[in-house]
Amino acid sequence: METTRLYIVRAEYAGDVSLHIFFSDGTSQTVDFKPFILAHPHPQYNRYIEPKNFKKFSIEHGNVVWGKNWDMVFPIEQLYRGIVA
Repeated sequence: METTRLYIVRAEYAGDVSLHIFFSDGTSQTVDFKPFILAHPHPQYNRYIEPKNFKKFSIEHGNVVWGKNWDMVFPIEQLYRGIVA
């Protein structure tokens, strides 16, 4: 049985600290990252609570990432479910 790797093909800013994420299987999900950032205070994450910084994401190797050194990156499975922990 062959399994297909799930990955992110595109993401769009959805306001405040949220993204609308499009996955390789054709589904999409809107994810609010604010609860994660507020619950995990850390200088590496804190800057992304500001929408102007949050908007500076990219898609690399099928993941949505922030920062040159991948300051923030989340498991695809969590993003697919619409929650980050």
